[in-house]
Amino acid sequence: WKLVHGDVFRFPNNKELFAAILGNGVQLLCMVLGVLLLACLGVYSAYNRGALFVAALLIFALTSGINGYVAASAYTKMEGQQWVWSVVASYFLFLGPFFIVGTFLNFVAVGYGSSTALPFGTVVIIILILTLVSFPLNIVGGITGRNFSRPFDAPCRTTKMPREIPPLPWNRSTVCQVALAGLLPFSAIYIELYYVFGSVWGHKLYSLYGILTLVFLILLIVTAFITIALTYFQLAVEDHHWWWRSVHVGGSSGFYIFAYCIYYFKFKAKMSGFMQTSFFFGYMGITCYGTWLLLGTLGFFSSLAFVKYIYRSIKCD
Repeated sequence: WKLVHGDVFRFPNNKELFAAILGNGVQLLCMVLGVLLLACLGVYSAYNRGALFVAALLIFALTSGINGYVAASAYTKMEGQQWVWSVVASYFLFLGPFFIVGTFLNFVAVGYGSSTALPFGTVVIIILILTLVSFPLNIVGGITGRNFSRPFDAPCRTTKMPREIPPLPWNRSTVCQVALAGLLPFSAIYIELYYVFGSVWGHKLYSLYGILTLVFLILLIVTAFITIALTYFQLAVEDHHWWWRSVHVGGSSGFYIFAYCIYYFKFKAKMSGFMQTSFFFGYMGITCYGTWLLLGTLGFFSSLAFVKYIYRSIKCD
């Protein structure tokens, strides 16, 4: 890994998208921690799920400034020139697919005459919150992140010409590492997922928010350590393209959760018909996508801290 010290801090391709992923990941992490904190304080009632969703919406809107700040700051550190597009991309990267899926599912509920359809007034309020609160905070955070961003602190100087990566065995490929990385974090939350799914998609009540918070923290810790270990193994074979891979490796638990969704729907959930199927896979698909963003961001920042630490210990010319 010492041989690639001149390439390990070379910035990745698609900087706008990469920075937008980091911004959304940090925002989702803050939102989940905020929702869990309020739940542990007893703000929500087990019989009133609407309060939890309202709190998640408000926390998401109020943390949009963090999204813009992180995205613009990361993009500026990577010496990007089109920071405005990075901030705009950070706003729509998660919210765009969520809005499209939510709108489609609401039309489906209206078409079936279901009580789960949101009233027109509620939809207007949500749109106003996202446009008058979330978007301005995202822009303000982006401007702040660009103006107060510090230069990227790399322990080693990056060479002008990238080093050629030697041929890698099949077990060191990106697909193999992504498939391996998500297994252990998913196993840490597998049991708790069953009870959460039973509460969300079944008729069971869930009130063990303290245990849920503990399981979530375990998920974060395991994901960070797994990503750091695989990043080190990658650098040990002189493969310095670790930036994007750390995101994919960290977020790989989202694919396992979606696979569990398929298993749960087929063997556990008593659902049928177009409406129930579309609702289940629509909302769970967005949840798994958000999980990928959150854990992928965690994986990158964990790997970045580790890589900086090990390369500070060597003498770089």
